[in-house]
Amino acid sequence: MDDLQDRWEAAVEAELPSAIELRHRVHADPRASGDEEDTARVVVEALGIDEGVRVAKTGRAVLLPGTAPGPGVALRTELDALPITERTGVPWASETPLMHACGHDVHMAALVATCRAAAVVGVPRPLLALLQPREETSPSGALDIVDSGVLTEYGVESVIGAHVQPRLAAGVVSAVPGPVNASTDEFDVVVRGQGGHAGYPHLLRDPILALSQIVVSLQQLASRRVDPVFGAVCSVGRIEAGTTANVVPNEARLSGSLRLMRAEDRDLALEGLAEVVHGTAKAHGCRAELEISPCEPVLHNDAGLTQRAHRWLVRTGVGVDTDFRSFGADDFANYCGMTRGLMMFVGLGDTAGAPSLHDEVFLPPDAAIGQVASALIAGYLAAVEG
Repeated sequence: MDDLQDRWEAAVEAELPSAIELRHRVHADPRASGDEEDTARVVVEALGIDEGVRVAKTGRAVLLPGTAPGPGVALRTELDALPITERTGVPWASETPLMHACGHDVHMAALVATCRAAAVVGVPRPLLALLQPREETSPSGALDIVDSGVLTEYGVESVIGAHVQPRLAAGVVSAVPGPVNASTDEFDVVVRGQGGHAGYPHLLRDPILALSQIVVSLQQLASRRVDPVFGAVCSVGRIEAGTTANVVPNEARLSGSLRLMRAEDRDLALEGLAEVVHGTAKAHGCRAELEISPCEPVLHNDAGLTQRAHRWLVRTGVGVDTDFRSFGADDFANYCGMTRGLMMFVGLGDTAGAPSLHDEVFLPPDAAIGQVASALIAGYLAAVEG
């Protein structure tokens, strides 16, 4: 299969100019999670294979038959953008309050280049192009695809993904067995107290003070409730309270997320979350309401796929990282729960001060399209080899 990889890589190279045009097109016209119909149509047209079948409402699955019988391999891309106003200044920047700030535009273009090149050279096993909606929000597009049975229908036994990653050096691809992305649970807290005049605090039960202490105390979930070898992250991303400086409100709200690398830590950490929220509110004479929304499980890479992918990655001339893990979450984890999965991370620079994922100026170079395509090819070959 060395010859197949060489021919496939060469065919991808020929596809890159049109793939770059596609990347710019979808980047300039992003769609929110659950509203990816137009994006899916553009990508399907660019694939040039057939219309495929609809999955997860706004996604598509497009099959490229193999030249020999055997289990299929799915290559996944995400379709959705984020509610971020872009500040990159490029001519093809989004002019809406949505932005491809997580590299999904690069992933789509890379998948198209990979599949179009596969059609030229011929591949041994069926290749399923999986255009997945709703990666950024719940309900999960990946979970809907798994539940639909489409992967079983097409005989898919391996799902491959590759994600750009600015925390890795350019020219490096990370392929790590076991857990590589965290589980995530989102939570909303409402603290209710007794509001009133800010000059009479002894007559009040201040929900802002209680909420502030909850934010601080939640950090002990990571430092005291979970083995530090495996770690946890509890972050609060939204706080809302009050309308003016001299009035203490009756309630205060926050939203956050809890992330873990081991499934066995999840119940214990969620129990601790509830204790902190309710206990802290009570200590301040307030009461709290807590709502937890389970999101993604831990993403576990298949050990065999990962090991075999190393050789194919090395043949492309990239450095292979075997340590990188991220407390980011990805609903790709749902594929790993029902079949073999491999998520690789493609380095962009690892430069101090460089924009991170989900930043308003995050903009991978067009060269990343070919690098992601190479990783997808390596993943496919690893699946066929095993």
